Amino acid sequence: MIGMIGMDAVFHALAHDARRTMLQRLALGELTVGELAEPLTMSLAAASKHVKVLERAGLIRRTVDGRRHVCRLQPAPLASALAWFRFYDRHWNERLDALEVLFRTDASADPTTKIRNVLEV
Repeated sequence: MIGMIGMDAVFHALAHDARRTMLQRLALGELTVGELAEPLTMSLAAASKHVKVLERAGLIRRTVDGRRHVCRLQPAPLASALAWFRFYDRHWNERLDALEVLFRTDASADPTTKIRNVLEV
């Protein structure tokens, strides 16, 4: 599992649509920086900046073959981010299940109070 600083870099990298699109395309196979830029209608320089953000987050690896910069997906940091989300998914599912039980068992109580009680547990 990556540390919190690494996790920050992963979430920062995932925060931009162009970088998410690049990762989706790299999941199908390696691509050059130029190929990554092409469908996004951005310059090679802009694509290179996005690639650097993905590299710093450990989400891709770039190798240089002459003038070609070839990028490959490195999915391990995504697995760590997913594990982080799963922890909170479980937490919120437990809270929502408790809220559902409260609504079913005590129809006369104030809904706002019920919600506040469940969220504070």
